[in-house]
Amino acid sequence: MNSIDMVGIVIPGRNEKFMNQTILDILEKAEGSVQVFPVLDGCSKEYLDSYEFIDDPRVFYVQFANMGKTTKRAGINLMVQLTDAKYVMSADGHCMFEKGFDTVLKESSESNWIQVPRRHRLDAENWSLQIQSDNRPPIDYEYIMFRPLASDDNSIHGFKWNEKAIAREDVEIDDIITFQGSCWFMEKEWYEKCHFMDMKYCGWGQEAEELSFETWRQGGRVVVNKKTWYAHLHKGTTYGRMYYMSRRENRSSYAYAYNLWINENAEFFQGLIEKFMPMPGWPKDWKERIWKTT
Repeated sequence: MNSIDMVGIVIPGRNEKFMNQTILDILEKAEGSVQVFPVLDGCSKEYLDSYEFIDDPRVFYVQFANMGKTTKRAGINLMVQLTDAKYVMSADGHCMFEKGFDTVLKESSESNWIQVPRRHRLDAENWSLQIQSDNRPPIDYEYIMFRPLASDDNSIHGFKWNEKAIAREDVEIDDIITFQGSCWFMEKEWYEKCHFMDMKYCGWGQEAEELSFETWRQGGRVVVNKKTWYAHLHKGTTYGRMYYMSRRENRSSYAYAYNLWINENAEFFQGLIEKFMPMPGWPKDWKERIWKTT
């Protein structure tokens, strides 16, 4: 394989029903060289007993024992260490891709960018794009919700930003403040420079916020690339969480991220918010309300 043109793709998962469909979809849709690292993180014995491992020289399985906590960050870090690819990418274990997605992302790549493909909705049972019953646009943008920042919840959450997707539908590559976290792409050297997947976050909470905020802080750029797409399954009550993270892990991750960005890097965070304003639900006195100044 030519590492200069190769993409290392990690698929973290726990008891993922559609893991193999995701692996095979990547192998079929990628036009260039790829290494695929499915991570079986603390899967149940029943799942492993029935799981059909894919025998392909491009697929490298990583398996973690069930230690009572999620190790998504550890799995991604291990993939980055193992792959000799120039580019690294992460995708959930229930995603479908456009043919040639890797070529588009490589051609658009800059050394200090994180790219997120346009996100569609997946009909996993039929392995196709979900038929829309309304006029909702693809999910190109998310904004930071104000309410949790100004409440006792003390957490940072993104939410889909349909109005901006419609207003900027003709902009093929555009800046974003955050994203869902189900798919991202960057050059390996940028990943290593920024020391992503910091284990202090605990579990895998705040993954997108870590990646996007740190990239902007380091002088990089986070963008949605609408020249290609992936489709992500909304699991809901039909499929459940699959990759479950405990409430304790969630709270620890939220608390660490809030302290890091709101308290320790307040000046940077204020500047980042100002860059993407106006955002839905943000009042004029947002600085005073978050930092409780007078």
